[in-house]
Amino acid sequence: MREDLLYFIWRHNKLPTEQLCTGNGETIEIRAPGTQNRFAGPDFFNAQVEIDGQLWAGNVEMHLKSSDWYVHHHQTDENYDNVILHVVWEDDIAVFRRDGTQIPTLEVRQYVSDQLLNGYQNLMNNSRTSFINCEKDLRDVDSFVVENWLHRLFIERLENKSRLILDLLEESKNDWEAVLFMLLAKNFGSKVNGNYFLERAKQLDFSVVRKTTNESMQLEALLFGHFGLLQVDDCSDSYYLQLKKEYKYLSSKFGLTENLSKPEFFGLRPLNFPTIRISQLVNLYAGNHNIFSKLMEVNSLQNIYKAFEISTGPYWEDHYTFGKLSKKRVKKLSKKFVDLVIINTLVPLKFCYAKYLGRDWNEDLIAMVSDLGKEDNSIIKNFEQIGMKTQNALESQAKLELYTNYCTKNKCMQCTIGTQLLNRNT
Repeated sequence: MREDLLYFIWRHNKLPTEQLCTGNGETIEIRAPGTQNRFAGPDFFNAQVEIDGQLWAGNVEMHLKSSDWYVHHHQTDENYDNVILHVVWEDDIAVFRRDGTQIPTLEVRQYVSDQLLNGYQNLMNNSRTSFINCEKDLRDVDSFVVENWLHRLFIERLENKSRLILDLLEESKNDWEAVLFMLLAKNFGSKVNGNYFLERAKQLDFSVVRKTTNESMQLEALLFGHFGLLQVDDCSDSYYLQLKKEYKYLSSKFGLTENLSKPEFFGLRPLNFPTIRISQLVNLYAGNHNIFSKLMEVNSLQNIYKAFEISTGPYWEDHYTFGKLSKKRVKKLSKKFVDLVIINTLVPLKFCYAKYLGRDWNEDLIAMVSDLGKEDNSIIKNFEQIGMKTQNALESQAKLELYTNYCTKNKCMQCTIGTQLLNRNT
């Protein structure tokens, strides 16, 4: 039993309209359940409840046991002074406000039908499933309901991604160009080196990047050195030694801190080697000023792909690591890689920037991501196996949000699909 069942019962009017009574025998009539609060404070705001003929307007708090009121120290919290009704599964003790007045308590377990309770327990019984709780019943949910829920989840995912962007903006004193650089660095590091690249990018004053963008050799030396790629033992390669010399000069000029850490190569395909990704990142920025402004103005996928038509420098056409020749190959960013940049950097950044400007670009962003192909990972494959097909990147992003923040946390009663299934059976 979880409190989220109480929220569901209250929000969806699953209690009988008559014969409701408090623990003290006072009659209760629920006029309006109020608005659920998902943050700190009472669980429902602005409810209207008639108790013994007297209409009350205020907040409703919910617990499995009424004694949880004291476990959570609500009796000393002014945020709970306006609670007009305490809704609990088990009423085991009387509770009082800070001023000493008793709060009416509604024990709901005596009013909940066996059908609803069995439906809830069946839904939450993950011993019968291999992936998510509702996998055996998912096909019964109306496709229109699922589609609308996925759209909401996509926006919710953007809101969650915004937290990192807002943190980076604060750290960079609202330098949007610097934030774009940090997010791109994270993307270019991919899954293995993403966090390492982000931390290194955060520790590099972006003004130094700005000052070196007109000299590709300086920019390449700066980024290769700062990201820990100029620490090769016994390398006599002339290009490597030139970069090393240039980075030493830049370190002295700009007071850069020596980096003793290194990115990972192990387990990566050669095209994902950090050397290749840093060279591509260099070519994106070399001679290219105000990239953020340009990308924020671009709305078509075609123009975004054009902006990311970049490859490595000439040296890396026949190298993957310093000093080791390989078969010559032009190493451009793949469409699949650029799609991930769009999904993980450009769209969240556009979302935040629109809010900063006081605009609503949500429909444009939804349209853009809907035109991208779906992501290919184990979670999306598992959804496919239980009959939930994925058409595009919007749906794959939404399903990642669904799985990560709802399914794995058993938040079925906060999920539209879960509540739809439970409503169907009650």
